[in-house]
Amino acid sequence: MKLWSILRSGLQTIATNHEDPTETAMSFLIVGLGNPGEEYHSTRHNIGFEILDELAKKHNAEWSLERHGWVCDFKTRGQVVHLLKPSTYMNLSGKAVSYWMQQHKNKLERVLIVLDDLAIELGKLRLRLNGSDAGHNGLKSINQTLGTQNYARLRFGIGNDFPRGKQADFVLGKWDKQEEATVKLGIDKCVELIEGFLREQKNTSTSYV
Repeated sequence: MKLWSILRSGLQTIATNHEDPTETAMSFLIVGLGNPGEEYHSTRHNIGFEILDELAKKHNAEWSLERHGWVCDFKTRGQVVHLLKPSTYMNLSGKAVSYWMQQHKNKLERVLIVLDDLAIELGKLRLRLNGSDAGHNGLKSINQTLGTQNYARLRFGIGNDFPRGKQADFVLGKWDKQEEATVKLGIDKCVELIEGFLREQKNTSTSYV
């Protein structure tokens, strides 16, 4: 049984039709949160970038630096999927998300934000259709800019194994050697889960609780 089926069996699903007869193709925006710059490469806070890099690689999509971020796209099952890695720094992620939503005319239910989460065990994943920012600065920016929390987010657990007062160093630090295998497995699962999100969202708005 595939990962998506396994996860889906344990979730309560609420679906509402939102079919638009004027649309000829589905368009999704998948956003991986992180910070630009070599010093942030492969850090825990940039796991959203890593996940989107793997997704783009799988679908042979090539990145280009455009306004407010790196973008690429691919088609799958008749759907157009736009990927975005904001170049605005984490605290201004909402600026990039809002701009590219307008460019692609994406509906909120076809937007997915991928990010790190301290409150979740390393490598564990959590997909929700809405919710609070839980103290994450990237989500805070997106909530403020869009004026809503009603968009999907996929959280990747980075754990919280750090001494008191060292949260910033931990989040902005690189993965330990012993964490790398777990992170790689989690990234692969994330890619599968994102692809599942694209399939399940076709002509429906689905809430995972």
